[in-house]
Amino acid sequence: MEWSGKWIKPSQEMGEVCPVFIREFDGGENGGKEIAKAELWVTALGVYEAVLNGSRVGQYVLAPGWTSYKSRLQYQVYDITQLLKDENRLSVTVGKGWYRSPVPGWITEEGKAEKAAIPAGLLAEIVITDKEGNTTCIGTDESWKAGESKIRFSEIYDGETFDAGFEAAEYFPAEVFEWTKDNLIPQEGEEITEQEYVKAASVFTAPNGETVVDFGQEVTGYVQFTLDARAGDKVEISHGEVLDKDGNFYNANYRAAKAKIFYTCCDGVQTYKPKMTFFGFRYIRLDQFPGTPKPEQFYAVAVHSDMKRTGCLRSSNPLLNQLFSNIIWGQKGNFLDVPTDCPQRDERMGWTGDAQAFVKTASYNYDVDKFFTKWLADMAADQLPDGSIGHVVPTLFVGSGSAAWDDAATICPWQIYLTYGDKEILARQFDCMKKYIGFITNTTKDKYLWTGGEHYEDWLGLDAPVGSYKGSSRADFIASAFYAYSTSLVVKAGKALGEDVGCYEELYRNIVETFRRTFTDYRTQTEHVLAVHFNLAEDPAKTADALADMVISCGSKLQTGFVGTPYLLHVLSSYGHTDLAYTLLLRTEYPSWLYPVTKGATTVWEHWDGIMENGDFWSTDMNSFNHYAYGAVADWVYEEAAGIHTVEEAPGFERVKIAPKPDSRLDWLEASIETRKGLVRSLWKQEEGRFRYEITTPSPASIVIDGVETQVGPGEYIFYSRI
Repeated sequence: MEWSGKWIKPSQEMGEVCPVFIREFDGGENGGKEIAKAELWVTALGVYEAVLNGSRVGQYVLAPGWTSYKSRLQYQVYDITQLLKDENRLSVTVGKGWYRSPVPGWITEEGKAEKAAIPAGLLAEIVITDKEGNTTCIGTDESWKAGESKIRFSEIYDGETFDAGFEAAEYFPAEVFEWTKDNLIPQEGEEITEQEYVKAASVFTAPNGETVVDFGQEVTGYVQFTLDARAGDKVEISHGEVLDKDGNFYNANYRAAKAKIFYTCCDGVQTYKPKMTFFGFRYIRLDQFPGTPKPEQFYAVAVHSDMKRTGCLRSSNPLLNQLFSNIIWGQKGNFLDVPTDCPQRDERMGWTGDAQAFVKTASYNYDVDKFFTKWLADMAADQLPDGSIGHVVPTLFVGSGSAAWDDAATICPWQIYLTYGDKEILARQFDCMKKYIGFITNTTKDKYLWTGGEHYEDWLGLDAPVGSYKGSSRADFIASAFYAYSTSLVVKAGKALGEDVGCYEELYRNIVETFRRTFTDYRTQTEHVLAVHFNLAEDPAKTADALADMVISCGSKLQTGFVGTPYLLHVLSSYGHTDLAYTLLLRTEYPSWLYPVTKGATTVWEHWDGIMENGDFWSTDMNSFNHYAYGAVADWVYEEAAGIHTVEEAPGFERVKIAPKPDSRLDWLEASIETRKGLVRSLWKQEEGRFRYEITTPSPASIVIDGVETQVGPGEYIFYSRI
């Protein structure tokens, strides 16, 4: 589109106040002809909310979303035909959002000053089309006005300040300024919208005398409250994820993020919710609140990308079902336009390592095709000239060159292709994938391995030496294993696209041969896992057996971190140790997936012992209680426990393999995925001394029960086997 509108900003200095831009217009600006359609085209340097004649335009929260702004800024198009009147007033409020808030990438004084200097810019056009097809454009220019809004402050980490009684004394002509339009792209990702409304479960007085509201579920979003107050009354709210062991409100783990709401009341009954920011929380502390608060006055509004729910896991075990719920809520809370690590502290960034670990689970739980297409396009846009990938995307100068993190460049597009069957994602990302392999090849110290550099290694591995976050697995081992794996994915992607990948096939063979010569022993659980899962072990069955022995010898406990955990149960169950995989899944003692559930978790934790057995906290430095990466265990439940597999040769569930692996410690387990071809469902349950399997497939399928394979067409099937 050729924009006739110009970038505008307030002509008056407003400090921290969010400006509101105003344009009034009537039918005369369309020549008085009957209107067939009217649209609002809009974007901003920050986040915006548009209101026409008192009604909110669209349902998009925190528009225009978070992209790699230097090269990709989304704009939105809204149909406003039904909102038009004879006399019209459009107002657009612009907040800092991700564009202008001091996120961690801008940690230097110079960087903070540069970001703070970005204007609160708005670019918009009202496009009116009459019955004869003629169009009239009312674009942003000097005829628009700007003034102070009721939002006196808003920022991603620190929260929002709102004065319900404020009215701007004057609006000034907006000022046109020079800013690029070359980076504008149509809306590409899913819109962020309000999704669930969680009524407060209780309001209570904590042991220290503070008033706390519990919503019973950790959410990402904001609080909506209603109260009857007098003008000038104050509301002050703090957000937190957990209570301390004494039952008091706690949020020291938010670090520098203030996460506060300040609200000044007007007269009478009023309802408020923030407009330009979001929080991660289960609890709020009412630092100030008029009257006696009651649960019915409060809702937690959950916001996330508007993805379609496709997957469902259920079982006979209530703790396991709570884990499944925690994984879903963790995904929703961290899939807010980008796959963030956590939604609450002074971070909330698109960490690549978390995304690649979870992408398979993510794609089964929800339709994330559009979500990842947009995020991976930002990755490609931000890829450095040497081919390395930022540790976070959009890239915020937080390093590059870490194995398992940068490998999101290959792992994510390949998984999206497998789940949805669309080669377009591979075509779009193929150059990025190849350049990434080139980066490793050109920077390693040892040919056909990935040695040297700085890596996160097996982040938060439980076998880490004292004082380290990185586990005990060798950095060069992990990096070289991922070098091999990513190269193999480039080969697969190239073949799917019909590309000549002979050079990458040769590279892969050399990497595997060199890896096997170099790493002749495996020293940790994670090293065993990677050697088997990435097809690097010369004797995978023997290596898997050694892994099982290692797990059992330490008390049937996992010792893996971010790198090994997603694949651990897969390796065990693929080589005859499904019973041990279930033992790890069903374990309730620390460390385990169910230990946080026994501590009341409603989302997945960053640390297995974020709350330790004695009730103390792991730390304040890095202790998120909504950190979805370990939720990747759900893809083992879908694929191994329930048995639902994609087929590489027929991606997108064009064909299906269903090979359930039941365990007598569960009475029943069910998984279903709404695929592009239809519903795949696998249920097994104990019945009269045997297992009964109920299987639904929308595509030709290979069903494997007790090692016996049966080829079937689309339909519903029942099988039996002995326990």
